Amino acid sequence: MSELYNSLRLTQTAATITSILDVDTPDTFDPECEILIQKAKAIFNGEKADRVFIYNPDAIALWIFQKYTSLFKDVILRTDLQLPVLSVMPSVTPVCFASMYTGVVPEIHGIKKYEKPVLKNKTVFDALLESGKRCAIVSTEGDSISKIFLEREMDYYIYETHQECNAKALELIKEDIYDLIVLYNGNYDSTMHKYAPESQESIEALKD
Repeated sequence: MSELYNSLRLTQTAATITSILDVDTPDTFDPECEILIQKAKAIFNGEKADRVFIYNPDAIALWIFQKYTSLFKDVILRTDLQLPVLSVMPSVTPVCFASMYTGVVPEIHGIKKYEKPVLKNKTVFDALLESGKRCAIVSTEGDSISKIFLEREMDYYIYETHQECNAKALELIKEDIYDLIVLYNGNYDSTMHKYAPESQESIEALKD
């Protein structure tokens, strides 16, 4: 696994999603993650996926995962593949999410600090919408994902609490009308900033 470090980039997320959903990938996107593509082919017997769900738990650093691995037991047992991914700098929420879903670095998409303007660059959402796919974002109000991807012909479900967001995402999965659902959970992020990454409050947020 060591040879993979720094070779897989956050900006490859967008093209990986479009490829798995069999949608034309914009030329602007960083290339897809071939390891994930091959894994998807193996799982789907060479077919493409018809649904993608992306869960975004904010601010859970690699060292937190390494130090408190037991707290992630349920996730690990349900995960087919774990990969180290190189982030962008500065590694703050709007910069990272903009890079994930536009497939380009901050110098290109324009968000280079902690700010939340609506992105004008082509995103994975735009690529899917142009192909007739349906997309939904579920997020807490005021957070980056609820702001920087606005002004698109897609559905936004914005709530006050992460519990409401999680419940809505489960509801949408059961309804099975969206090709892509993106769920944001900033519970640990807000708790960590308020009490410190390893405070009792933050560890409880990780468990949640």
